[in-house]
Amino acid sequence: MHVFVAGSTGVLGRRVVPALVAAGHRVTALTRRAEAAAGLRAQGVAVAFADVYDREALIRVVTEAGPDVVMHQLTDLSTADLAANARMRDVGTRNLVDAARAAGVRRIVAQSIAWAYEAGEDPADETTPLDDAATGPRRGTVDGVIALERAASELPEWVVLRYGLFYGPGTWFAVDGIKAADARALRLPVGRDVSSFVHVDDAAAAAVAALDWPSGVVNVVDDEPATADEWVPAFARAVGASSAGAVHAPHAHWARGADNHFARKHLNWTPAHLSWRSGFDTI
Repeated sequence: MHVFVAGSTGVLGRRVVPALVAAGHRVTALTRRAEAAAGLRAQGVAVAFADVYDREALIRVVTEAGPDVVMHQLTDLSTADLAANARMRDVGTRNLVDAARAAGVRRIVAQSIAWAYEAGEDPADETTPLDDAATGPRRGTVDGVIALERAASELPEWVVLRYGLFYGPGTWFAVDGIKAADARALRLPVGRDVSSFVHVDDAAAAAVAALDWPSGVVNVVDDEPATADEWVPAFARAVGASSAGAVHAPHAHWARGADNHFARKHLNWTPAHLSWRSGFDTI
């Protein structure tokens, strides 16, 4: 297949591009940074230059590339600005889908998240509604996810990957990541909030596999949702921080984790890192 990768230089895109090449796919990588071109071309991929907020330019480069599939790995999290990332999910996705449609592309694989579900006591599966009643800062995140997923589903064939929290090199949950700094400053809250994780290499492998998956949403998470009381001390130890004295947070009922049963049973996807318990030791 010819895959057009938007977000090719991000934490996931940097893994997806070489994985696609290794699997025998032809790749066109989107970037707006001229300095990224040499590294991308060295991997044997074509490079397209455009800003995703420039709708007309994006339509032009996707049409010129003529791919079979658009892969959406766009984020805007380098400064931990959640509002900017929500805008990317909303406006950036809208422009990318419009470009795909204008180019006659039938299929999209898009990056979403597994913590936008409505409140509940058990880990959410793919039939659980999204939290469209969210309030406060969470509202912007959820609205961005809803906009992204609705836009992606306009194409005839679409797969939305609802990822757990990424950990591993280059992510927030790495030795030199934002969350490691929080752990060392005793800012990581403990409590009953449940999270689901996925190693970033497993996330990339799922993106490549999703080229052949049926349309729909898929939770891409490891096998063990866990409370912050469980995972925070383990993560702190993994990054050389003290787990003592971490702040306690009130329980948010939406923080319920996610279930990967569908991907395991129906798509034959199994994470190489089955649990954050052993996975944290690799970072």
